Amino acid sequence: MAHTIHVDIVSAAGQIFAGEASMVFAPASEGEIGIAPRHAPLLTMLKAGEVRVQTEGADEQSFFIGGGALEVQPNAVTVLADTAVRAKDLDEAAALEARRRAEDAVREKTDKIELAEAQAELLRAVAQLRAI
Repeated sequence: MAHTIHVDIVSAAGQIFAGEASMVFAPASEGEIGIAPRHAPLLTMLKAGEVRVQTEGADEQSFFIGGGALEVQPNAVTVLADTAVRAKDLDEAAALEARRRAEDAVREKTDKIELAEAQAELLRAVAQLRAI
């Protein structure tokens, strides 16, 4: 029997995934990390991007998260996402339009706070397109 780790992906809207996985990949604040069963305990912040869950049988499910936190225990991984959606449910046209609007906003903003917000929105749109 292969070793697995329990994975929960939740957001303010509710639980989006719960199940067993052989491997989990997440966009940690310092770069992508991989979590296998019996991983050492870990708590880290997540940036906007794709969380990939490999289930037994080599099936892989993808989710887009808008940032959040990740907790790893030896037998469980919990993703507490600001926003979360299954990658297959993302609208490519809407993501392309969001990227275009964010690029325009980055070019037009002069205030540092507004520029930072526009850049963050651009990063979220690009992360959605990668997940698609």
